[in-house]
This record gives sequence, structure tokens and C-alpha cells, in this order.
Amino acid sequence: MALELKQHMKLTQQLIITPQLQQAIKLLQLSRLELLETIQQELEVNPVLEEAAEAVEDVGMKGETEPEAPRAEERYEEVEITEKVRDDFDWESFLEDYSTYAPVTNERDPNQEQPSFEQRLTSKPSLEDHLMWQLCLSDFTEEEREIAIQIIGNLNSDGYLLASVDEIAQLTGVSAHRVEHVLRKVQGFDPPGVAARSLQECLLIQAQTLEPRNGLVETIIERYLPYLENKNYQGLVKILRRPKEEVRAAVEVILSLDPKPGRVYSEEEVHYVSPDIYVLKVDDEFVVVLNEDGMPKLRINPYYKEALRRDSAVPEEAKEYIQGKLRSAAWLIKSIHQRQRTLYKVAQSIVNFQRDFFEKGIAYLKPMVLRDVAEDVGMHESTISRVTTNKYMHTPQGIFELKYFFNSSINSVVGEAVASESVKERIRQLIREEDPANPYSDKDLVDLLQKENIRIARRTVAKYREMLGILPSHKRKRVLWGA
Repeated sequence: MALELKQHMKLTQQLIITPQLQQAIKLLQLSRLELLETIQQELEVNPVLEEAAEAVEDVGMKGETEPEAPRAEERYEEVEITEKVRDDFDWESFLEDYSTYAPVTNERDPNQEQPSFEQRLTSKPSLEDHLMWQLCLSDFTEEEREIAIQIIGNLNSDGYLLASVDEIAQLTGVSAHRVEHVLRKVQGFDPPGVAARSLQECLLIQAQTLEPRNGLVETIIERYLPYLENKNYQGLVKILRRPKEEVRAAVEVILSLDPKPGRVYSEEEVHYVSPDIYVLKVDDEFVVVLNEDGMPKLRINPYYKEALRRDSAVPEEAKEYIQGKLRSAAWLIKSIHQRQRTLYKVAQSIVNFQRDFFEKGIAYLKPMVLRDVAEDVGMHESTISRVTTNKYMHTPQGIFELKYFFNSSINSVVGEAVASESVKERIRQLIREEDPANPYSDKDLVDLLQKENIRIARRTVAKYREMLGILPSHKRKRVLWGA
């Protein structure tokens, strides 16, 4: 069979994601701060793009018309501007007025050394910095200093020692007994309890720093700490054979100790949420307002448009460069407008679905999935997922992430399904209102929810309780120190 080349025409459909569409999708899922950063980067690299200054209307100039700009063909004679001074001008008074400095409230000695600019900057010291500062002020030999540096370098953020004594001894090439000796000295640093290897050792170090020292507190920590964990105070009184009042006072002292001494110097900073959307109640309606505060108004610089239209003096390479930047700027502006419109539609749809939540609170949150909003606004579920990522909404009930409003449903005994977040909130309220001496078990919570028309399994209650960070009933129990 002979091989031959032939041409065939074939009509097919193919989905191609253009760079412009990729940019629009990327902007859609950016948070507000990330969007501002992206816009700022584009303003730096694209000369065609610029931030439009907001026009300010002068009320006092309303009746006047703006003077016409002179035409290009009009020519004016050059005018020489001279300034004449009167012969009788009082120069002495003039120089005296303008050479007087503003009053100084805090006078300093000119010979006094001023702090440098770097010394005026403040930053929160870390746990390692705080310990190294104390190490420099302590009386350590060179060998002990090397061991202490290894100990401080192996502390976690809570202040606990992660490496064993043998590992540090192997790193420094000394004996384990020597490392143990230096460890005791480091454990005397501030904050009390630092460089401990266990919770028991951490609490014991803090108890030994109390003035006056309490032998009962140290005894409970050394021998009977599991009794405190299980809150078996009655058994603790029985085994110690001490008066109940003394045991109670010792337990209160132990509970006041810090189990994580290093968290005072935590380097984690508080990140404040800037909402993308505001939901305001005006009369009986909820109004959706996008947060445009600090969002630059972009426009294309007219100079470059005019440069392309003016004449052919601009080189071809320059024209291609300007045209490419013009297309990039136009697509960015269009993508940002499309993002804002989509975000507004999705927010408005959420408000329509969850009106009871905005009126009455979390207990009235309805089950809702991405498909519900996608069908309402006429978009794909993946688009809704991108829009609701890293976006926050300020509501009369507080600030919530948009993902918060999408939750699964739980069947009720009679009537409509209940949102899972509403069930979590109800579990939190029941536990908050329980008797501390007789807390609700997971089975009790199931029975209480059943009476409120919420059908839920015990394992689901346990899962929700763990998600809320609530301990089981036997660890929530508070023993009353009565007669």
C-alpha cells in the first residue's frame, strides 16, 4: 500500500484560555489587599496605566467659566517679569520676622548625643532575643555559653525544650551532666518555666519561684498532677490528708500558673480583616455596598493615545510597545470592573438567601451550597467558589467570610432542614448555659437538640464540639468546694 500526503478540512471546537481570561480569573480570587498590591505592581511597570485623580468641585467657582486654553497656532510675545521694591521698605523688620524660629517645647543640650534613627524604631522582641539578652548579662563561661545557645536555639514558641540532653551533649561535645547543669541555669531565666521539658517541669519551676514557697503546691505538681487533669479534687483531699481549704488554695495557685510561658513573646502579629463588602440596613431593606476605600481609580494615560494618532514620527518598535501596554491596561481595567460586578451580584444573592440571618443572628442561618447562588446569578459554581475565596463581609451580626454562609444541612424532625453552623451555635449556647457541677454529655446534647426539632447523631455532636474547641463533659466539670 503506497503512502501519500492528502489535505483534509476539519471543523472542530476547542476551548482555549487566553492570557486575558487567565488574568480575569486570577483577579477574581484575590483578596482585597492582594488586589491592591497587584494594581500597584501594574502601575509601576506599565507607563500607559495611571491613577485618575478625583475631580474636586469648587463651590465658590460655580458661576464662572473655565478660561479657554490657547490654541497651538497662537503666539504670544515673551513678557519679562520684574519685581520692584519700594525705597522706604523696612528690611530690618522683614528679616526679623522671617528669621524667627517656632517656639521649642523641649530644649536639649546641643552637646548631648542624640539617638540614631535606628534606635528610635521599635519592634517586639522574640523569646530567643529575650533569652539571649539575659545570657549576655549572666556569668557564664565560654563552654557554658555555647551550651546555653544550643538550648535556647532548640526551644519552641511555647518555651519548651525540644531536644534532649543527650542530643545537646552530642552537639556541643560535652557530658550530659554538664548540659544538665547549664539547663538548670537557663531555666532560671525570665519568663519562669522556660526551657522545661514537660508540663510538670514547667509548673514546678514556676512554683519554686513563688515567695513564700508553698510545699503543698510543689507536692501536688510532682506527684498528683493527674488528679488535677481529671479534676478529682475529692480524691486529692483524701490522698493528701490535708484540710480541704489548704488543698483548694494550692489548686488555685497551680491553676494560676502559665503552662505556655513562651507565648508572651510570640512573634505572631494580629492581622486585621478589611471587609470587601458592607451590608447595611436602610429602613427595612439590606443594601450591599462594595468597599472602595483606598481602591485606585485607573485610567489610560491620554498622552500615549495621542502619540499613536498624531503622526508617523514614532518608531514602529515604540508603537508596538505602546499598543501592547495599552491592551494590557485596558484588560486590567476591564477585569477589575468585572470582578467588582461579580462580587456585588454574589453578595446580593447571599443577602437574599440569608435574610433571616442578617435580621436575627446565627441561629437562623439557612443551609446553602454554591449551586444555589450559581443558579441565582447565572454563573458556574467554580466562579462562585473563586469569588467567595478570601473575601469578607461586614454585616449587622459581625464580620464573616463569604465561605461561612455556605454550609451543609441537617435534617430536622419536622419542617425544613437546619444549617450546620446554626447547630454548632446552639451547641455552644447549651454548653455555656449548663451547670458547671453537672455538665451535659454528648448524649444529653443529642436529647436536648431532639427536643428542639434537630435530629443529629452523638458522634456528630462530638465532632462539632471538637471543632468548637470545647472539652468533653468530664473535663468541663467544676467541683464545688462546699461543705
